[in-house]
Amino acid sequence: MTRLQFTTRLLKPAAFLAALGPALWLAFGVLGRVDLGADPVKTFQVTTGLTILVLLLVTLAISPARKILHWSELIRLRRMLGVFAFGYTLAHALIYFILDQSLDLALIWEDTIKHPRIAVGFVAFLILIPLALTSTDGMIRRLGKRWGRLHRLVYLATALGILHYLMVQKLDLRDGLVFLVVFVALMLFRIPAVKGQLG
Repeated sequence: MTRLQFTTRLLKPAAFLAALGPALWLAFGVLGRVDLGADPVKTFQVTTGLTILVLLLVTLAISPARKILHWSELIRLRRMLGVFAFGYTLAHALIYFILDQSLDLALIWEDTIKHPRIAVGFVAFLILIPLALTSTDGMIRRLGKRWGRLHRLVYLATALGILHYLMVQKLDLRDGLVFLVVFVALMLFRIPAVKGQLG
């Protein structure tokens, strides 16, 4: 089996199932097969939020991993994981707007003013929308070099997502700091001098 075959036939389906896992777990919770705890809405928010950050960081890790491992075929995972990340981001936003705030615009505005973390998370969500909409082959061809520049906004979206998580955590910042350290390391790999060493 070639590396391309391994990536497309085994690794990509495994990554798909892993990315789908949290959604399936939540779905089983809705069906009563899994205990979502005393506050199911919070469980939905926490699960989707953590999944977003993990998927974004894994997506960002693909480029340096390709260079370090000399495994260019890993690029075939990136778009799929990025779309999954946006799907969970959309779910995270809808859970907040519909289940948590009942689509009450006044309540949402009041909560945003009181808790700036809401605004930070919402900006990250808005940034990811054009990235998701331009993830097709047709849009990649249409945008050309502009596509790459546009999709560098994922760095900002990820940074804002981590900041949002840190602001949510308030006192216990340990998990958020782990995400931050991983993100900074992945950004360092993108410095030209470091990229040159890897290449």
